[in-house]
Amino acid sequence: MISVITGASAGIGAAAAAELSRRGHRVVLVGRDRRRLDEVAAGLAGPKADVLTCDFTSLDDVRALAARLAERYERIAVLANNAGVMSTERTVTSDGHELMVQVNHLAPFVLTQTLGERVDRVVTTSSRAARSGRLDPSDLSRERRRWNGWLQYGDTKQANALFTVGLAARGVAATCFHPGVIRTGFAAGSLLMRLFLAVPGYAKPPEHGARTLVHLATHRDGVEHQGRYVDGQAPREVPATMSDPALAERLWEATLKAVG
Repeated sequence: MISVITGASAGIGAAAAAELSRRGHRVVLVGRDRRRLDEVAAGLAGPKADVLTCDFTSLDDVRALAARLAERYERIAVLANNAGVMSTERTVTSDGHELMVQVNHLAPFVLTQTLGERVDRVVTTSSRAARSGRLDPSDLSRERRRWNGWLQYGDTKQANALFTVGLAARGVAATCFHPGVIRTGFAAGSLLMRLFLAVPGYAKPPEHGARTLVHLATHRDGVEHQGRYVDGQAPREVPATMSDPALAERLWEATLKAVG
């Protein structure tokens, strides 16, 4: 059973890889840093892992990753779109997109769509920050609106939820989830994250965040609740900004245009 995990060099991705490997999955670790990926692979208890590097700030690199995956694996049981970034400074990628919207939404969209029917189920790491998202499909990079790191992050996590809705509408067993506030290097430049980490017991270890990912990757809930946003191990009611099929379709079309 092949399970592909992006953002697997540390944190939630590495913890999910460890548990899925323990359960007998052959995991494919995807990330930017080969050395760190190799270290994660060496520590797995199950079948030998495969390691592939990819930089999500390049959509050509993402397409090349999809081609390598398609060449190697006839079937992929689980695609875990877990790679993500939060930045307090506005950066534009070589593809011309704001960094967070490309890494958190456009790149996993390209990867998932390119692999197509080869994938049995898709699990995407979203966030409760999606509830604060004010996504405008015609302005994904916030070029015409005020840019703020957390505003843009919320937009991209909203996009994760709407992409899940769009996949489900196309018959894909897709879910997304909130991992919690996790004690990793994520959003290290953010004052808000530093405050979260300073509160005793508030931030959880990566294994806590990986728990829902593994559940959706292995349990019937990952199929029976397709299109839903999960917090803990149960689907949650979310605002229309995260669940409206019409908005999901607008985002889908805008994303297709953005990625060419």
